[in-house]
Amino acid sequence: MKSAGEKDRWSEDVGRGGRHAVVVGGSLAGLLAAHVLAAHVDRVTVVERDRFPDGTKPRPGVPQGRHPHVLLQGGQVALESLLPGFLAELGEAGAPRVGMPSDMVLWQTGRWFRRVPATTHIYTGSRAQLEELVRRRVLANPVISTAEGADVVGLLGDASRVRGVLVRDRSGDARAEPRQLAADLVVDASGSGTKAAQWLATIGAGTPQEETIDTGLAYASRIYRGAKGILDGDTRGYYAYPDPEQVHAGGALPLEDGTHLVIVSGLRGDEPPTDDDEFVTYTKRLPHPLLHRWLSEAEPLSPAFGYRRTANIRRRYDLPGTPAGFLATGDALCTFNPIYGQGMAVAAMSALALREALADRRRTPTTRRVQQALLAASRQAWDISAGADRKMPGAVGSAVDGGPADQVAGWYLRRVQERAPGDPVVGRAFRAVLTLAEPVSALFAPPVARAVLFRPPLPSPTEPPTAPEEPAA
Repeated sequence: MKSAGEKDRWSEDVGRGGRHAVVVGGSLAGLLAAHVLAAHVDRVTVVERDRFPDGTKPRPGVPQGRHPHVLLQGGQVALESLLPGFLAELGEAGAPRVGMPSDMVLWQTGRWFRRVPATTHIYTGSRAQLEELVRRRVLANPVISTAEGADVVGLLGDASRVRGVLVRDRSGDARAEPRQLAADLVVDASGSGTKAAQWLATIGAGTPQEETIDTGLAYASRIYRGAKGILDGDTRGYYAYPDPEQVHAGGALPLEDGTHLVIVSGLRGDEPPTDDDEFVTYTKRLPHPLLHRWLSEAEPLSPAFGYRRTANIRRRYDLPGTPAGFLATGDALCTFNPIYGQGMAVAAMSALALREALADRRRTPTTRRVQQALLAASRQAWDISAGADRKMPGAVGSAVDGGPADQVAGWYLRRVQERAPGDPVVGRAFRAVLTLAEPVSALFAPPVARAVLFRPPLPSPTEPPTAPEEPAA
């Protein structure tokens, strides 16, 4: 049996450069991980089951690619650090930069938000556009190559160390023996459908513990071009968030071509339809007829597409038993209910955490230490998504019971949510945490805590506010 130091010796070599890394999956998380690793090894190979499209086309390997995506502020900061100048490129490509809450009509926990001047911004362009811009930047690096149209079907190595992957060409004979691709480090970025647990079990290694919370939420999306109405003037988008009392949610977010991507969601047993007329009718379940009225005059430009895999799943590769030379990132590590829009931001923040862990000269970046850093990068998003979904009716899974600490935190957070729509101070902190720009501790800063603990909620609009408020003098 090798010692812990011997098992993790790959990390010392990676820190000096000179080895080969394989990234499983050409997703946003995979591309950004490859970008980081390229500074530490001689070669990086990205193995992707799809063939990358030319331009901004959705690809089959992103099953929710036709649905709304947002890039939260925490993800923007991380992407700009990883790929300097990226946000300018995104803006030049036409991706809408939407001010929160000034540009949006927002409803949550029974209240409309005041449209005070924006304290944060989100990008709401298509997933395909953002991924294509990242791909173009990352794959320009000669250290990085791709194996497209290929499936990883297993790992090389044993219980102590992963030494590569088994790859099968998807266009070839499915019965043919897979080829071996040796590597000193394998990073699983294959998404929520990862088979890594099976691959690890096959080589005799430990498999990750899984924490799950599943509300049964399903959603459907469709592209529209507006004719007139509230979403065609000073308002760029609309969103009503789900909660235990109002389980139906939905909204409309602007795309780079001037259209809007409309989404509606419901829970298990009341899933949104993809039939054209029924899709519009379903919007009557939302807490206000605003979206239904707008859709009745808007022009549909696409079919409705449905999506139902929305469980929160966290895989604990940071625990003892994971072999050296193997890491997981992105949705392969931690999958969130997509309704909260965190996935792209966490992919970027995880790549930033990977870069910092490998560059830390105070510590040897062992497999376990780096994996802990990747998990930490996703922790706040998990706490938000899992915390909200625990309270939804019908939620099931191994992590549904959050324990006494969750109940105490829930009491305080309910008071935050009651005050965020009408109180600019609480609202600012609330948005900063939800967009992963500030830690949860921002909700306990003295000005916020005083408002939450000692003041009643300030008034908020009784109807959807049709225009942003003027800045205070």
